[in-house]
Amino acid sequence: MNATHSDSLGRAPTPGIAPDRVVVWRVSLIPSDERVRRLRALLSGDEIARADRFHFQRHRDRFTIARGALRSILSTCVGADPRAIRFAYGPQGKPSLANAETPDDIRFNVSHSEDLALVAVAPGRELGVDVECVRDLKDFEVLARRFFAAGEVAALESLDPPSRREAFFACWTRKEAFLKAKGGGLSVPLREFEVSVLPGEEAALRGVEWDPSEAARWRLASLSVAEGYAAALAVEGDDWTLEMREWADTA
Repeated sequence: MNATHSDSLGRAPTPGIAPDRVVVWRVSLIPSDERVRRLRALLSGDEIARADRFHFQRHRDRFTIARGALRSILSTCVGADPRAIRFAYGPQGKPSLANAETPDDIRFNVSHSEDLALVAVAPGRELGVDVECVRDLKDFEVLARRFFAAGEVAALESLDPPSRREAFFACWTRKEAFLKAKGGGLSVPLREFEVSVLPGEEAALRGVEWDPSEAARWRLASLSVAEGYAAALAVEGDDWTLEMREWADTA
């Protein structure tokens, strides 16, 4: 896969995205009072209400920054004021643009974990992104046996114990990215499709029980976003190039 990186400041992204390009923005969720205030001003009334329902301030701030970043990024893609962006949600909660269809038919997906968010955008093709902070889970092997496909469990159990945690999170993010791309949420059992797991293997959708043709329809990619995080991207089709950008909030 080819990946082109912007400059470290991520300044002045070009409005619109080429049809063969998928762009993933890396967004720091580390707050400051001024940053939260500025990005909160971009949010809709319902988003502000959602932010205010979080019990802990750090969760309110992370939500505010992530939604403000999403609005700012989408505004550069569709040429609209970030405050004018409107969202619609699918049956399982997948967001899309509710405004009149844009010329590029922009699709997007968002994921965040701890102090990091990812915003993935592409014209005219479905996609999903997932990021997870790699952490100690005492029962991750139990979770794998409960939720993963048999081939994935076997691959995990073939590894030495120190390698299993990283492989577990690689598997988890790839599966979540695919589910988010499909828009199926928890209605699709995780064990009914299989992804690559072993360290060094290219990210791939190995098989889908309910429709064998699905594996050829999607391309998966592992994303290197920050130390201590695992991330993956699932995109419809294989005729695309990945571009990673660092988002700098200058709104």
